[in-house]
Amino acid sequence: MTAAPMAQTVVITGGQGSLARKIQTHLREQEPNWTIHCPSRQELDVTADASLREYFSIHSCDLLIAAAGETRDQPLARASSTEWDRLLQSNLRGAAFAAKYAAKHMLRERCGHVIFLGSYSAFHPPIGQVAYASAKAGLIGLTHSLAREWGRANIRVNLILPGFLENRMTVNVSPDRQEEVKNMHCLQRYNTEESVAAFVHSLHTKLPHTSGQIFNLDSRILA
Repeated sequence: MTAAPMAQTVVITGGQGSLARKIQTHLREQEPNWTIHCPSRQELDVTADASLREYFSIHSCDLLIAAAGETRDQPLARASSTEWDRLLQSNLRGAAFAAKYAAKHMLRERCGHVIFLGSYSAFHPPIGQVAYASAKAGLIGLTHSLAREWGRANIRVNLILPGFLENRMTVNVSPDRQEEVKNMHCLQRYNTEESVAAFVHSLHTKLPHTSGQIFNLDSRILA
């Protein structure tokens, strides 16, 4: 089977997030001929099936970057079922069903790529992230399963762990916790959104034979 051709149309979920926007900017700079959609939540709500169906019935894509998600830290004893369901819906179910609807076009074309954005917390969750960590851990099984399921149709599926980034998702993390996390890094520094965006581009364009893999992008050790 030949390698997948370059994608011409990209959809990045979670368009209101700073990482999604950074990926969009980088891809536009590197690939000016690509069509890149980075819809806001008003345009595409991954927690709503109707929104997903409608969006992907209009916008087919060759590369899906599932970046939508949210976090809300609290111990399980204080978590309501509504809050638990919300985090699993936005971080896991939303990613899975975005892939489901985006893949309809990819399966017809027998070509495509899905990139999920996960979290180091799936492997080493801090106290209070039980729902978030559970959802992100689910992305590991989702990646492996879909890579096998769709591989014969020449569709790649990979998972990226961006690392701890100084952006809107971490702005409320206390200075003490930030220092603690930094000390877990072998290089004693955080990853950057620019580096994540560059890796997304390289994974898609330079590694056409790679699928079913997990890429940890900072210097914390997974094992």
